[in-house]
Amino acid sequence: MGKKLVEFFKALGVDNRIKIIELLKERGPLTVNEIAKHLKITASAASQHLKILRYAGFVQDRRKGYWVPYEINPTALEQCRQMVASICCCDHLGAVEKPDLAQEEDRVKALKKYKEELERELAAVSEAISQEE
Repeated sequence: MGKKLVEFFKALGVDNRIKIIELLKERGPLTVNEIAKHLKITASAASQHLKILRYAGFVQDRRKGYWVPYEINPTALEQCRQMVASICCCDHLGAVEKPDLAQEEDRVKALKKYKEELERELAAVSEAISQEE
């Protein structure tokens, strides 16, 4: 999963590529020249961006005679969304609640307990990172 996600992020790391995806989502299949015109870039630049997006799987082309319209690959976008969600999701986090110090008689004791819980949580996250690497 990691290598594929890196490729997704590389492909999405350029503003015009994001714009191309948004444009194709909004307008449907477009040719290189149509994309270039909308983004006010050269057809050559649009073609290079599309090549990278196609390699990452975000777009696909379907030749229609002399025309080669590009369109979104919804499966790849969904896979990317799922991978990002799995990385950014912290299901195991959030169990540690910050104490309401206004309600605590011994505020220092409550904060020390909170610190210990956070350190255990951090250790668990560090272990998960080590296992993923």
